[in-house]
This record gives sequence, C-alpha cells and structure tokens, in this order.
Amino acid sequence: MKGSTSQRSFAALRHPGFRVYFITSSLAMMADSVEHVISYWILFEKFQSPALGGFAIVSHWLPFLFFSFWSGALADRFDPRRIIQVGMGFFIVVSCIWGLLFLFDVIEMWHAVVLLSLHGLAGVLWAPATQVLVHDIVGPEELQSAIRLSATGRYLGLLGGPAIGSGLMLLLGPSYGILVNAFIYLPLVFWLWKAPYGPRFRKNWSPIEREFKGLADLIFTLRSVAGNRVVVTMTLLGGSAALFIGNGYQPQMPAFAFDLGHGKPGLAYGALLSAEAFGALVAGVALESRGFLEARPRTALILAMLWCCALGIFSALSSYPLALLFLFMVGFLELSFFAMAQTLVQLRAPEEIRGRVIGLFTMAALGMRTFSGITIGVIGGVIGIHASLALSAACLFVLILLLFVCLGYDQSDLRAES
Repeated sequence: MKGSTSQRSFAALRHPGFRVYFITSSLAMMADSVEHVISYWILFEKFQSPALGGFAIVSHWLPFLFFSFWSGALADRFDPRRIIQVGMGFFIVVSCIWGLLFLFDVIEMWHAVVLLSLHGLAGVLWAPATQVLVHDIVGPEELQSAIRLSATGRYLGLLGGPAIGSGLMLLLGPSYGILVNAFIYLPLVFWLWKAPYGPRFRKNWSPIEREFKGLADLIFTLRSVAGNRVVVTMTLLGGSAALFIGNGYQPQMPAFAFDLGHGKPGLAYGALLSAEAFGALVAGVALESRGFLEARPRTALILAMLWCCALGIFSALSSYPLALLFLFMVGFLELSFFAMAQTLVQLRAPEEIRGRVIGLFTMAALGMRTFSGITIGVIGGVIGIHASLALSAACLFVLILLLFVCLGYDQSDLRAES
C-alpha cells in the first residue's frame, strides 16, 4: 500500500498545522449547520412549503453529483487553499444575504431557491479541495487519523449547530443571528491565507501536464483507476451506500419518533435526532484514542455490512431505548467505514490526479445521496418507512457481498494489497 496509516492515538493532531485546521474547519462546519437551522426555520415560517423543503435537500446534494469531479480537477491544477477560501466566501455571502432578506422582510421564494443553490455549490468547492489539503498537511502516514478526525469535526458541527443556531435566534433574532454566523467562517479563511501547505510546498511536485478537458478528463480518470481494485471497491461502496440509504431516513425521523411514542417536540425527540451524530462523535474519539481499525478494504466492507444490519434492526424496533442504542451504533459504524473508505481512496490515488479521484469518490459518496429520498422516502410512502428502510439496508448488504465476490477479494489478496 502507498503509505501506511498510523496506529498512534490522535496521530494527526501531532501536526501543529492539522490542529489549527481541525479547529477552524470544525467551526466552519458548525457555521454551515447553524445556517441550515436558522434559514430552514424562517423558510418554514414564511412559506410552509414542503416542496421548498424538498428542494433544500436536493440543492444540497445534487451539486455534489454534477460538479464534484470538476471541483477535484480544480484542486489538482490550483492551490486547494484558495479553492476552499472561495467556497468559504460563498458561504459568507449567502449567510449575509439571508440575514439582510430576513431583516428587511423581503424574502421571496426565488431568493430562497437561488441561495440554497449557491450554498450547495459552496459545499462542492469545499469538499474535494479540503481532502487534498489534509493530505498535504499530514502526509500518507497519518492520513486515516486526519480523515477520521475531520469527520469527527463534522459531527461536532452537526451536534453544536442546532444548539448555537437556536441560541443565536433567541439572543439576537434570526436576522442578526445568521449575520453573526457569517463571522464563524472567517478563522479558516484567515488561516488558509498563509498556511504553508499546497502545491508549491510539496516535495518533488510538478504541475499536472494534462489540460482540463471536461468529459474527456472524466473518462481519462476512470481509465486511470479502472485497474485499481481498492479505489473501485471503495467508490462503489460509497456510491451504493449513498444511493440506497444516504441520509434519506433522517427526514423521516419524525414518523419513526411518532411510532416509538415520542412524536412531539421535546428532549426525547431531540435525543433521537442526536443519537446518530453522538455515535459518530464517540467513534472518532474512541478509535483515535486507541489507534484501532487500520484502513483495509475488507474491514471497510464488513463495517458497512454491520451498518446495514444496525439500520435494519432499528427499522423494526418499537422500543425507544433500543432505538437510541441502535441509532448510536449506526453513527459509530457510519463514521468508521466511511472514513476508512475515503482514506483508502486517497492512499491509492495517483498523486498527479489525486484531486480528480477524490472528486470521483465524492461524486459517488455524496452526490448519490440526492436519490436516497426516493429509495426510502418515496418507496416508504407506498410500503411504509419501516419497510422501505429495511429493504434498502438489505439491498445494500447484498450489494456489498457482491463486491467481495465480483472483485475477487479474499484474505490473501488483502494481505498483499495492505
């Protein structure tokens, strides 16, 4: 394997640069979550439109499907620090415009559509470039630790966002609250300005010679990784998990809560919403503190199958305490297998097209979430959400088994590749 992942506890945090990156990027992720909390609340109050709520989900994930590869290509040709700063600039502008529209009470439906779309595009600029930058900061030895900690920071933002967002609305009102939130992106922007990472700081680095050629570039990248079983397997794993499950069950959580006897706002409902994020947070801390679960293809596939089992069991539960426990397990397993898959893709990606390969993985693992609302939500409208989630988890489980068989994985292959 190209590089080996470190088994030291919190290995990536031993890098001073990554410590700053972890703090500033976690703040930016929290600001992203805060913006969702405030803007979604005002849009619900103003329009009470289920269609707009659905568009908010589609506009968040669809840009990842269409533009992740091209964003990764930009990270290959240009400084990823500057691409991330452009993405942060979009986030800041969107938050400020939300705030002004709320302040003067002039928000219209078309404003929301444009701003939600710009927010989705900002996320696409951020995602592949930040993975390239993380590799520059820590190198291949501590890459798994860095990716796992970055994912942990994302879940910290998901946990902290609702609390901070609600607090800002209570203290300042939604208009000033979302304007203040724009400043939370700035620490990452300022640090990136002089951070000693990126193309010109890489050893033996030369700019990619291949020109950016649109669709031909995508075909070139696909051909370049077609013989790499690890990259192909992990990309298929990420894409199929996003398609069949993704986060499609989360918008259905009020219905699950109702069936569990906690279908009203309150602490019990909030705990149900937070259990998965808390499980992922615990996974990041626990796995990093002990240096467990070295990145291996077989391990990632097994963890993903256990994730399917946990979701399938959750879908059949009628006990609230058990539901909390299995949602905790869902979050724990999701972070574990997803961070591992992302690590393996980065380690196996050819250096000169690393951004493109990361973009390809992101296109599959995040972009395909656009359709998870169909596999769980739309089908759930026909057969019930419990049955649709169980069916989706079962289909994904079978597909992962096929990855073992069709791609010829056995223990001897994996020892040779690791």
